[in-house]
Amino acid sequence: MYFNSNIKFLRMRKEITQDIIASHLGLSRSTLGSYENGSIRNPTLEALIIFTDYFKISIDTLVKVDLSKLSEHQLTELERGHDLFIRGSKLRVIAITVDSRNKENIEVVHLKAKAGYKNGYADPDFIKNLPTFQLPILFNDRKYRMFQLSGDSMLPIPDKSWVIGEYVENFHDIKDGQPYILLTTDEGIVFKMAYNQLRKKKNLLLKSLNTAYEPYEINIAEVKEVWKFCNYISSEIPEQGLRKDELRSAIESIEKKIGSLKRSVEISG
Repeated sequence: MYFNSNIKFLRMRKEITQDIIASHLGLSRSTLGSYENGSIRNPTLEALIIFTDYFKISIDTLVKVDLSKLSEHQLTELERGHDLFIRGSKLRVIAITVDSRNKENIEVVHLKAKAGYKNGYADPDFIKNLPTFQLPILFNDRKYRMFQLSGDSMLPIPDKSWVIGEYVENFHDIKDGQPYILLTTDEGIVFKMAYNQLRKKKNLLLKSLNTAYEPYEINIAEVKEVWKFCNYISSEIPEQGLRKDELRSAIESIEKKIGSLKRSVEISG
């Protein structure tokens, strides 16, 4: 049970003294100290309710989850009131790494690591051996990871591009027609446009940008992680698209060729 360590962790995170919280909760400072240091190991239900009301976190979370192990993104979600235990969902805790300043890294899953990531995504020892970097332009209260793509299913995003994704805690937050990186049981890492069908069919419809690939559905039970696309890095320069005048000229040329073909058919007939 993590109750004792959690209430101390939350108090220190808010930078509030024992005197202030004890006064607010109607407790003596010594009683609060006894809760925090573990002298009182089995708090009453009344005490649990008092603390959960104050910190706006469910009893299950306060007792069962070691909050000190959560990422900054997950803690921020809890503080925003997005406590998954209240909704009856399972809290997903991901393995992370931090730099010397205790700031979360962006771990890099390159092509050689993709096979291992399929089984080691939740293993802290595997994650800590991945290359890492920082990107100041991203938000500090969200979790990011970079994946290297393989294949042409998401053209014009080219093969071997590096895609940065933001961790999605709740799969119901997946937005229709938006790009996501998904870790699946069978395929491993895939990058697709997703359509949320969880409420009706308990699955996702996945589509490629490259129309040569057929859309397909995947049961949500086969999805281990979801990362919302943020941006990508590539050494390739995208092909220049046609300007409006060039496109109009191309269409007129095609129409002339079709007209000529029709006349040829009529004459021969």
